[in-house]
Amino acid sequence: MLDIQQLETWLWDAACAIRGPVDAPKFKDYILPLIFLKRLSDVFEDEIAQLAEEFGSREVAERLVAEQRELVRFYIPPEARWERIRQQTTGLGQYLTDAVRAVARENPDLQGVVDTVDFNATAAGQRILDDPPLAELIQVLSRHRLGLKDVEPDILGRAYEYLLRKFAEGQGQSAGEFYTPREVGVLMARLLEPKPGMEVYDPCCGSGGLLIKCHLRLLETHGERRNGRLRLPNQLAPLRVYGQEINPTTFAMARMNAFIHDMEADIRLGDTMRRPAFTEAGRLRRFDLVVANPMWNQNFSQDIYEADPYGRFPFGAPPSSSADWGWLQHMLASLKDGGRMAVVLDTGAASRGSGNQGSNRERDIRRAFVEADLVEAVILLPENLFYNTTAPGIILVVNRRKRHPGEILMVNASKLYTKGRPKNYLAEEHVQAIVEVYHDWRAEEGLSAIITKEEAARNDYNLSPSRYVATNDKEEVLPLEEAMVLLREAEEERAQADAKL
Repeated sequence: MLDIQQLETWLWDAACAIRGPVDAPKFKDYILPLIFLKRLSDVFEDEIAQLAEEFGSREVAERLVAEQRELVRFYIPPEARWERIRQQTTGLGQYLTDAVRAVARENPDLQGVVDTVDFNATAAGQRILDDPPLAELIQVLSRHRLGLKDVEPDILGRAYEYLLRKFAEGQGQSAGEFYTPREVGVLMARLLEPKPGMEVYDPCCGSGGLLIKCHLRLLETHGERRNGRLRLPNQLAPLRVYGQEINPTTFAMARMNAFIHDMEADIRLGDTMRRPAFTEAGRLRRFDLVVANPMWNQNFSQDIYEADPYGRFPFGAPPSSSADWGWLQHMLASLKDGGRMAVVLDTGAASRGSGNQGSNRERDIRRAFVEADLVEAVILLPENLFYNTTAPGIILVVNRRKRHPGEILMVNASKLYTKGRPKNYLAEEHVQAIVEVYHDWRAEEGLSAIITKEEAARNDYNLSPSRYVATNDKEEVLPLEEAMVLLREAEEERAQADAKL
């Protein structure tokens, strides 16, 4: 059976097969659907072999499956099976495009997932990826089977995430839109500690990584090893995961990622802030846990907040220059009574507006969260972890039923990292240190402090951990991105003042 190291090496070889003709950010558009198709095809072949054993011959098995598609998880038509693809010598781009469309036609669940790429696409009259490198990619991917007995879903899923990370490293500015660093996702799942049967929601799920980390954490804490594979005992219900994603390509990645991890996931395409996908009788559906990394400091027009039919923004509309506290209010409205959430945000979300004379929208919303005793913890992460910025982020933990009412845990983890290239990362001991102070609810010199709501009020609702936990470091310099948000906010306030005048 393939291990993670072998899979990662093999999949990176596949990426290198098309490295010349295709820019790194485009690798994933060609490789991920093909890995997914190969997994579907190899699993289908395994299922046919099992049925052939049961009914006496492959011919009978093929005929039965053609008549009763429910005998297999996904029906793969003959022209889309990997052996047929591998034998194709001419017109490969068009053949592959037709093959994935045929799979989508036969399996409605895979529409908009497996058929998102035109392998025959052109730009300026030239093929983006000619048949020779495409054929080489097919041959590299043909080295290993990805069937039921060849690779575990969680191992294949981890390798798939390895490729997503590699693509993110090459993608620069837009990478954070589809990928949150793995160890940040692991940390968030360990803070929330999902329980069997819970419903978990990510309103801006990207490639689905944060939902998957919650699923994997449940397997770690409640699973048992059967036939060499980690599974939940039959009496325990799996997590039910839900996500929405605005970008069609990223949505397809999330669906593929969930299928490859052998997860049941309800992922929907659409704009969460304008048209939330999960509603019941005209109200937002509510979940046990929310986990998310929305794009930081998004510009949203005020009509989203003012004309909201779901009553999502009771604490007020954030400024147009940053939707962070708009996202947080949407997520809060999506939480059940007793629900919890962990959200990655820009550091400015914890402090912008505090200390200002007069009112400030972000500070006022933050005050409402604190006064309602919803904020349980704020964790300052190290800088240079995320792919689309060198700035540090925070994890804000919100709990509708806090374990320690009236208290907020501040964790300054800015020094807990291992230097890496191109990005820093949290090692296991760093994740463990943060998780322990959170679950033990303790103050630790240079790492964490416990403050009261009254102390937060005295500091004008500044929730930045560095204000409460000193790390004996030099004075912090305001990141450029943060300064730009503050400038846009000031310009917006000036325009409003001018209008009133």
